[in-house]
Amino acid sequence: MAGKSKQDNKRELKPKLRFPEFRDAGDWDSQPLGNAATIHKGKGVSKADLADDGVQHCIRYGELYTRYGEVINEVLSRTNVPADELVLSRKHDVIIPASGETKADIATAACVMLDDVALGSDLNIVRSELHGPFFSYYLNGSKRFDIAKVAQGDTVAHLYPGQLEKIEISYPSLAEQTKIAGCLSSLDELIAAESRKLETLQAHKKGLMQQLFPQEGETVPRLRFPEFKGAGEWKQIAFWELGFDVSDGNYSSKYPTQSDFAEAGVPFLRANNLRFGTLSDEDMRFISIEQHKELTKGHLKKGDLIISTRGQLGIVALVPDRHVGSNINAQLVRINADGKMVNTFLFQLLVYSRTIGLFDSLSTGTALKQLPIGKLNQLRLKFPETRNEQQTIADCLSAIDELITTQSQKNDVLKTHKKGLMQQLFPSLEDAHA
Repeated sequence: MAGKSKQDNKRELKPKLRFPEFRDAGDWDSQPLGNAATIHKGKGVSKADLADDGVQHCIRYGELYTRYGEVINEVLSRTNVPADELVLSRKHDVIIPASGETKADIATAACVMLDDVALGSDLNIVRSELHGPFFSYYLNGSKRFDIAKVAQGDTVAHLYPGQLEKIEISYPSLAEQTKIAGCLSSLDELIAAESRKLETLQAHKKGLMQQLFPQEGETVPRLRFPEFKGAGEWKQIAFWELGFDVSDGNYSSKYPTQSDFAEAGVPFLRANNLRFGTLSDEDMRFISIEQHKELTKGHLKKGDLIISTRGQLGIVALVPDRHVGSNINAQLVRINADGKMVNTFLFQLLVYSRTIGLFDSLSTGTALKQLPIGKLNQLRLKFPETRNEQQTIADCLSAIDELITTQSQKNDVLKTHKKGLMQQLFPSLEDAHA
């Protein structure tokens, strides 16, 4: 067999996973995007142009990051800008931001499954005969890196039609495109349904906390477990008066960058290791035993809570056993009820305090909010005096937390499955025939 040219190899692409009816359908076609599509720019529709009572549906580029997935079947925003001053969609148009904070952000595509939607000025509009949802999934999957690679700029990334036109794309028959898109759309519907379950659980907990903790100006909760209905009013006292064991984290000019951390040793927790209710070991940093001994504040003990006091204030977590003996940086504060309060109740009380904005009300700074220990100590907490009532409330809310955690993990598994499936359903250059 005669040797193949580089161009021949580019065109001989097959995905690793193919539906049975297309296994003998041959290689995917490959050509520059500019040969398969025309690329236009949107027009107008600033944030000030949005109107709840607008007559014209519209999409702005920022909404691709926050409101939409790969396929847009329903448009959420409206405007009253006259239609003749706008660029309107055709069904199956694929839109990509023309600017973004990073090159990774800008590599975001969505297919508009509606005609006559106004498309804003910071959008690239890719119009082709390809199946729009398939094309959108494809661009968000195996072509994401290629899109990011051609974007320009560092502080703000820009993406122009001329750059997109040069990207090499591959695609199968329209029937196979439709089959792939249908599979991924079904998975997206399942992810959306599971996400709604998670939101329902989170809303249920928030509503329950509003009933189980006294409201502003009240000294007893509106919902009380039967055995505590005659137990009297809750106390209100400043945080510092409770006498908890509290210490802030460590800041040292000796360890300002990643290169100064050890490959292993004592975990050195930062705010980005903190999740609502738990700690993540992702992107964990370590310090040596010697450094740990030098940094004397923030050594974590059994029963500790840690709370973020810079940036996103009041994210609180119970320290798991695996992190007893770890250390924390200056973004975090360590708290131990030290037998003066049920620590799981204190955890739920601090979570509730965040939901009603108490931490923000005590914060300092504008660009970067901070909650110094002195301010944290001014926090006035309401709580029942009996440990039994504290424990009962904590157990109730902890049970809901377990449901939330299970549901969140289920959502994560589905999202990971989707990511892996996309890697199998779309070919990459590594799939090209040798």
